[in-house]
Amino acid sequence: MSTRTTSTTMQGAGRAAGETGRLAAGDQTGGLGGGETDRLATGQTDRLAAGETDRLATGETGTLAAGDQATRYPRLRSTPFSILDRSRTRQGHPDAEALRDTIDLARHAEALGYHRFWVSEHHSVPGVAGSAPTVLAAAVASATSRIRVGTGGVMLPNHRPLVVAEQFGVLEALFPGRIDMGLGRSVGFTDGIRRALGTDKEAADSFATQLAELTAYFTDGPRPHPQVHARPAEGLRVPAFVLATGAGADIAARAGLALVIGDLRGREAMQAAIDRYRSTFEPSPLWPHPYVIVSGTVAVAETPEEAHRLLLPEAWSMAYSRTHGVFPPLEPADAITAREPDLSPKQRAFYESALAGHIHGTESEVAAELDELLTQTGADEFLVTTSTYERVGLLESYERLARVVGLKG
Repeated sequence: MSTRTTSTTMQGAGRAAGETGRLAAGDQTGGLGGGETDRLATGQTDRLAAGETDRLATGETGTLAAGDQATRYPRLRSTPFSILDRSRTRQGHPDAEALRDTIDLARHAEALGYHRFWVSEHHSVPGVAGSAPTVLAAAVASATSRIRVGTGGVMLPNHRPLVVAEQFGVLEALFPGRIDMGLGRSVGFTDGIRRALGTDKEAADSFATQLAELTAYFTDGPRPHPQVHARPAEGLRVPAFVLATGAGADIAARAGLALVIGDLRGREAMQAAIDRYRSTFEPSPLWPHPYVIVSGTVAVAETPEEAHRLLLPEAWSMAYSRTHGVFPPLEPADAITAREPDLSPKQRAFYESALAGHIHGTESEVAAELDELLTQTGADEFLVTTSTYERVGLLESYERLARVVGLKG
């Protein structure tokens, strides 16, 4: 059974919860830009060196034979892989547990050799506990020691650029060389949420202006209030990333920042945005060259059927949000399959759409599809955004993926 691809959960969930600009989080990702030049020295390039031949043993579960992956799928071994976790709540579990789960997953991600670990920003969303990304990023950084930590992202229209600069300056000062600043332009799902945040729908139109002010606080560049300085941010090198779907790619190019983009369901449109970003990129003090992070859901299991089951909780939450206007906590896969026969035509259409486009399957199936995607897009990095109800299954999926792409913890 071949791996299937669908739209990224990050993107889908963002749209359903009104966080369309956040990239579901995941917002931006950095490359070799300011402060990032040493990123490959900490476990990135050594994936191509010693240990490259200890491949997965051949088995009946779809794993690759020794040496096969390095020769058949070279892009997998030369591409950093990172994680965006949205602190999804689960039915029958307190919201606070979702935040502790995020911390636990970050520790596992570091041990497995993932490059970055990002958290997201959502407000008044029942299915997401992550509402304060810089606070949660501080907790993640404190619980880990090597992995880069950031946001995917901070929704800039909800905040003053000065305050955001100060927050990331504090993070970088406390955890030097490990902090990423992922930025999106979502303004919240409902009028009530937007009013509570002190913003409105039109605030997203000022994203480019806010972005320029924010980055200027780090570089001491031109800004509306030149007499104001962000302490301790000024002079620090914090890689900035723009979470985008389409037009956001143009903003990232003009600002000279890294791009995070993910809509695997619409490969042609995504590729067009990436090509446009690269061709119009203007170098900046933070990024001397374009850097593209493609994001999406990846589920890896012993069988294609088990991998597919991992997708069901998030797909159902998405479908429910489209018909009820509320993005709910994740439910167990068994509960979802039990109600499948009773879905209305409208619910079924949303549900099947939410299941489409993700990369999932056995290790060998996922390896083939990921390598194809990375080759087609020329992505500098891949950001995994998988969410599911079963924590054991999620951790095992990330462990299998780490083997697939040759990560070394």
